[in-house]
Amino acid sequence: MNGRLKDLLDRFPALAVCAGDIEGAFSLLRDCYAAGGKALVCGNGGSAADAEHWAGELLKSFAKKRPLPADARRGLSPKLAEGLQGALPMIPLTGFLSFRTAFANDADPDLVFAQLAWALGRPGGVLVALSTSGDSANVCLAAEAASARGMKTIALTGETGGKLAGLADVCVRAPAGRTHLVQELHVPVYHCLSLMLEDAFFA
Repeated sequence: MNGRLKDLLDRFPALAVCAGDIEGAFSLLRDCYAAGGKALVCGNGGSAADAEHWAGELLKSFAKKRPLPADARRGLSPKLAEGLQGALPMIPLTGFLSFRTAFANDADPDLVFAQLAWALGRPGGVLVALSTSGDSANVCLAAEAASARGMKTIALTGETGGKLAGLADVCVRAPAGRTHLVQELHVPVYHCLSLMLEDAFFA
């Protein structure tokens, strides 16, 4: 077992039921990034905050330094060469304020994330869909659009998985039913995945 995952389960033993799915989520993200792909992430409310939070852990250094390798420094000024950090691209669909408000005003608001997944998604990419119930309509529709785009979907949900579980390639079902308890378990899960990915790409 990956050492980061073992540490997670030592600290949060309730998540042992999710171990195989966490490993599956890591494999999908690792393969996506190894092939030069991008991840998209979405959610509502507290899960929207988690989407932004997770993206922040991947777009810059997290637990270790990520200096640019020598070949990436060519053509950069010394300030950029020293200051920029290695990154794993994850785009939070919770941004795009002007687009989201315009689309929600002009079209079906439930399709906001789906439209972004369709516009930004590419084969080989990954959609990370966060929904504590697993039944958030806009998140489920985004998963459908991502699949049509040739993307894989990782879902983080509560214990039932909801509709989203059937739309995802991997579903990490946090073993809790109430929203705040599910969210409390999602944070250590995506922190663990961030650490595993950082170890894989920034040795």
